[in-house]
Amino acid sequence: MIYIEQIRPELTWRLRNKILYPKQKLNEMAMEEDNNGFHFAAFKDNYIVGVISLFAHGEEYQFRKFAVDESVQNMGIGGQMLAYITDFSKTNGAKKLWCNARVSAIGFYTKAGFEHTGKFFTRHGFDYEILEKNLTL
Repeated sequence: MIYIEQIRPELTWRLRNKILYPKQKLNEMAMEEDNNGFHFAAFKDNYIVGVISLFAHGEEYQFRKFAVDESVQNMGIGGQMLAYITDFSKTNGAKKLWCNARVSAIGFYTKAGFEHTGKFFTRHGFDYEILEKNLTL
């Protein structure tokens, strides 16, 4: 059974490091904006198996640093987390939810209703597209 709850930012770092940035050090996972965001974890058997961070910018919310442990990928956990933060964002007045999606994950996001913006960029050796979802429909 999976449950999702809000956590302290530093509890996201280990999974951020393991899945997203394995060549970096754990202490490099902190982001300056962490203290201004909302952070969520998916728990399975009392272990954190997924993390995501959410940042409000007026009526637009951006999620970042979304990671699901390899041992539980393709089990629907990422989809559950995305639905959870979508509902959280709507409840808090967001009209749009967006992310910088790694090109390798675009299919996952489009299945969840995110749309292409055609805005691409590369950072730290990864290619991204900005994807967005209108929350007012």
